[in-house]
Amino acid sequence: MMTVLIVILVIIFLLVVWAIGTYNRLVSLRNKVKDQWAQIDTVLKRRFDLIPNLVETVKGYAKHEKSTLEEVIKARNSYVSASVPEDQLKADGELTKAISKIFALSESYPDLKANENFNSLQKELTETEDKIQYARQFYNDVVLSYNNACQVFPSVLIANMFGFTSEKFFEASSEERENVSVKF
Repeated sequence: MMTVLIVILVIIFLLVVWAIGTYNRLVSLRNKVKDQWAQIDTVLKRRFDLIPNLVETVKGYAKHEKSTLEEVIKARNSYVSASVPEDQLKADGELTKAISKIFALSESYPDLKANENFNSLQKELTETEDKIQYARQFYNDVVLSYNNACQVFPSVLIANMFGFTSEKFFEASSEERENVSVKF
C-alpha cells in the first residue's frame, strides 16, 4: 500500500514538474515572438527615419515625379499611424512598393544616380531592407517554434489550459508578390 502511494506521489510530482516546465517554455516562446516583432518594428522605424531624407534628395532632381514621392510619404504615415501588427504589415507593403519606385526613378535621372547623398541613402535603405528581410525570416522561425509548442501533444494541454494561442506568420500581401510596375 505504501509503495503504491509513493508511486502515485512520484507520478503526480513528475506531472507537476512537466506542466511547470511546459508552461515556462510556452511563456518564453510567446515572449520571443513579441521580441522578434519588436525587432522588425525597430528596423522598419529606421527605414521610415531614412525616407524623408531620401524624398528630399529626390525632390531636388525629380520635381515632376511628385506622385511617386507622395506615395512614399503616404505609406510612411500609414505605418506611423498603424496601431496593430496587421495594419503595420499592410503599410509596410505599401511602403516597400513605393520605395522601389523611387529607386527606379534614379534610372531616369543620371544626375540623381550620381548624387552622393542619394547613393548614401540608397545604400542605407538597401542595408535596412536586408535587415528587415532577415528580421521577418527570424520572426517566422520563432512563430513556427511557438505555434508548434502550442499545438503538439502533450503541450497543447497546457497551452489550452492557460490560454496560449497561435501567432500569425509574417506574410507578404498579394500586392507585394506582384512585380513593381514603374511608369513615367
